[in-house]
Amino acid sequence: MKAFKGITFIIVVLAVSLPFSGLARNLDLPGTVTLDRLVNLYQGAEFDHELHTEIADNCTICHHHSVGIPATDERCARCHGSEEIVLENIACVDCHSVEPFSAEYLSGKEAEEGLYHIDKPGLKAAYHLNCLNCHVEMGGPEGCEDCHERTELGDSFYRSGSYAPKGGKGESTH
Repeated sequence: MKAFKGITFIIVVLAVSLPFSGLARNLDLPGTVTLDRLVNLYQGAEFDHELHTEIADNCTICHHHSVGIPATDERCARCHGSEEIVLENIACVDCHSVEPFSAEYLSGKEAEEGLYHIDKPGLKAAYHLNCLNCHVEMGGPEGCEDCHERTELGDSFYRSGSYAPKGGKGESTH
């Protein structure tokens, strides 16, 4: 009986400590993903998914709560209780709102009893918190235009390029 418990313990420890290590190699995952749900001041970012799966070697580093690791806290298990890998529900936008300050989104948060993620960041913040923190730690690119080019609207907003003042008098070329 002790041997059975010991083997069970080892299996559980391995299952919890090595979740989805190398999983990306066995799945048909995209090589490149265009992150363009927030296109406005900047163009979409071409995200090299294949490169990042090799660097991370664990899907849960980026896709927290969405790759089938069962939740143990009952508050979390309401939404994150699945033990299956759900690839069609793995994008950041599936959980992080594009418009986190819209009246509709805020009303929904207020109406839901027991809402656990009252402070869940919107999509833009989720991208930047996840990407930039890792890029700083790993020595990756950190500048805005390292990952996505500014649009004409962005140049106008930031008063750069042809929109920049000439001669220091605050006059632009437009």
